[in-house]
Amino acid sequence: MADREIWRLRPGQTLQYRHWDDEYVLYNDLSGDTHLLDDAAIEILLFLKNDPAPLPVLAAVLQSAFDIDDTELYEEIGILLERLKHLYLIDTLAC
Repeated sequence: MADREIWRLRPGQTLQYRHWDDEYVLYNDLSGDTHLLDDAAIEILLFLKNDPAPLPVLAAVLQSAFDIDDTELYEEIGILLERLKHLYLIDTLAC
């Protein structure tokens, strides 16, 4: 995953979600699916709702919100972004 990729919320997503304890249920406006997500996923989605961002900015968002070890941060955010992309919630901007 390249640091220069710019991630964005897929157009049409309104991020309709509900929160219970440390889990979120989110409705995907584009696919009609409902997803069970954690705090980190919602943090990224809410950040991307305002503006697209590159990987280093998203990593900083997670690091400021959660106690994540620097050595694990980029691996974990890479996995999270790919998961959200697979769920058709986010995508990268075309160059």
